[in-house]
Amino acid sequence: MRITVSRKPVKVYPDPKRVIARFFYNGDERAREVIRKVTSLTERQIFDIVSPLLQEFSKRHRNITKVFLKHCKKIQWLIEEMDIDYKEMDEFTKYLIGSYFTHEYSIESAAFFNPSIVEDPDQSNLVEGEKRVIISFRAVGEGHISSVVFRRALIDCHNNIHVLPAGNYIDEAEVVKNAIYNKKLFLKKAADANISMNVITDVNAHLGDKFDYPQLRRLVLDAKEKQNDDADKLEYDRILWLSDTYHEICFSKDTDISDRVIFPISEFERKGIEDARFVRFTKDDGSIIYYGTYTAFDGAFIIPKLMQTTDFYDFKVSPLHGKGAQNKNLALFPKKINGKYAMMSRIDGWNNYLMYSDRITVWDQPIKLQAPLYSWEFIQIGNCGSPIETEAGWLIITHGVGPMRRYCLGASLLDLNDPSIEIGRLHEPLLVPNPDEREGYVPNVLYSCGSIIHNDELIIPYGLSDYCSSFATVNLKRLLERIMETNNGSSV
Repeated sequence: MRITVSRKPVKVYPDPKRVIARFFYNGDERAREVIRKVTSLTERQIFDIVSPLLQEFSKRHRNITKVFLKHCKKIQWLIEEMDIDYKEMDEFTKYLIGSYFTHEYSIESAAFFNPSIVEDPDQSNLVEGEKRVIISFRAVGEGHISSVVFRRALIDCHNNIHVLPAGNYIDEAEVVKNAIYNKKLFLKKAADANISMNVITDVNAHLGDKFDYPQLRRLVLDAKEKQNDDADKLEYDRILWLSDTYHEICFSKDTDISDRVIFPISEFERKGIEDARFVRFTKDDGSIIYYGTYTAFDGAFIIPKLMQTTDFYDFKVSPLHGKGAQNKNLALFPKKINGKYAMMSRIDGWNNYLMYSDRITVWDQPIKLQAPLYSWEFIQIGNCGSPIETEAGWLIITHGVGPMRRYCLGASLLDLNDPSIEIGRLHEPLLVPNPDEREGYVPNVLYSCGSIIHNDELIIPYGLSDYCSSFATVNLKRLLERIMETNNGSSV
């Protein structure tokens, strides 16, 4: 008999009106023709086209003129190649050119799911029993491209969840490429991505043990000039794309949390940023930092990545390395265990693993922790977010995949001092898709990327059939008792 779980009457749906203005490029030849036609217009003609354009799209974007100028700047090289003085070009001409290289992308048009939840850094002006939280979601738009978006919510003293309305605008972050690369780790990741060994050897020979983005870019551009084969040039591009997986992103301080979207930036994540698992991490000195593990996907290869922030405005992003940083489902423990970082993973696609590290970006020697035991998880078991510390042990919400590829949520308990010891595991699912939840983008799927404890209940945000999201709660004491009653789970 399954434990009682209460579903909340709250659903968060995808909103196709949530759009961002993206760079749009259809090739050099067509771009030249657009530039030629625009620059042949008179100032008056340009103004008459731009003026209504700004009136219309300024209602949909916070600073559309800034976007147009940025996108015009991206093709400055082409404009100057046509013997046009870019510096002498007036702003309205730049606005118009930029507008032709801009399109709107609806980030939530297809789905809004796989949430994780953490305590908001700002807990001011609340009454007893309330908690302010930040929820991340996987938003999916045209072409199944995934991004990370956020909502702020308030949990009241009765554990009712009030998701605050989203803002009217969406902002992408400014990208700062100021990373210092460790050559050994960088080239290992290049090999994992199947980049040509000739390119890897060239980089190894011409760069020091530490290097920065400008140094790598100069090497790549110089090397491409010497290549006659387009395939060889592409391999050098790929090494530069890999460098883009290390960066910082910064959002304007006048944006609401719901206005911020982390959209794919690198070519190695061009097909999506999937299933971010955020955790509120307590450092050795007691200070708090938020980490988020996610999967970057380029259509062929998966790169597990880590983002970190203290305020959800500024994020540092880097790939994860090592034998344990493979596949999906990496979830960081919220503090060090016995002096080491600890992480759960699913390196083989169907079992849960545990690993430790002295460095948060390097993960080796994964230990198999859990294998499927019950019929509803025979296909695979994985985590649904970071472990949660309780007096009884580390509480792990899991997902299991069973017949008809149905995803259910389960729960396990691990030893606090030695998480390789499984204290117990629920025999039955904690949460299964009900008739109202089984239809969607991917039918029969319940999935979560992180839960939270508040007012003696476990609060689980979860995605419904990869379409929208909702919430469920369960009494924490009863859940822990039930898990410990089923004390026949074992380390594998």
